[in-house]
Amino acid sequence: MNTAPHERPLPPVLPGSVALVGAGPGDPELLTLKALRCIQAAEVLLYDHLVGPQVLALVPGTAERIDVGKSRARHTLPQEEICRLLCHYARAGKRVVRLKGGDPLMFGRGGEEMEALRAAGIPFVVAPGITAALGASAAFHLPLTHREYASRCVFLSGHKKARDATQDDGSEEDWDALARPGQTLVFYMGIARLEHIRAALIAHGMPKETPAALIYKATLPDGRLWRCTLDTLLECARAESISPPALVIIGQVLESVKK
Repeated sequence: MNTAPHERPLPPVLPGSVALVGAGPGDPELLTLKALRCIQAAEVLLYDHLVGPQVLALVPGTAERIDVGKSRARHTLPQEEICRLLCHYARAGKRVVRLKGGDPLMFGRGGEEMEALRAAGIPFVVAPGITAALGASAAFHLPLTHREYASRCVFLSGHKKARDATQDDGSEEDWDALARPGQTLVFYMGIARLEHIRAALIAHGMPKETPAALIYKATLPDGRLWRCTLDTLLECARAESISPPALVIIGQVLESVKK
């Protein structure tokens, strides 16, 4: 039997299950309707530090809140403990919401949490969120692809152990491929590794004058954009004291906004 249009559908997260929810890049108006419904149904909320107060204000006052946020120098809980808590509360019959900044499956370790839930036999749903790169692109009117400049866009995690940029031992990115023209590179969590990213791309043939941008807190009132080049990335970040959460965008597509 079809649900009548006026009838309220069942909550997307049911008792004894988990919802992996993307909170988007910060602006609460960018939440999906499904994400909002999951948040409003939460009985237990495990949330990251990038989830802002405006989004947390949508959580029911009766929900138990657990801060499990991670940053480069701060891990509230190890990932194994987060997975254990998700399973524990779901087994107790609670509506559990795992709330992450951006999208849960884009550098959000949602894959590891899905594996743990599957292994435990716990049902789950995923409510995708607008990832930071798309939020930044829209907020500052920066296309990530363009017929004249970039036919593809590559999302990368910059949060890796630094190595000698001139060495290629097969354990890092394919810098030769990344340095090729006709694409846009977006580095998440890359502020701490700007020197390495810059050196690696230049060492593998990307021109030093390639346009670049540093973006801080895109979609939020205090969001900022700094334009520079590949060669001046580190200099710009230091001069402006840029800190996470920030994105790094590199590519000729940034030339399109000057027209």
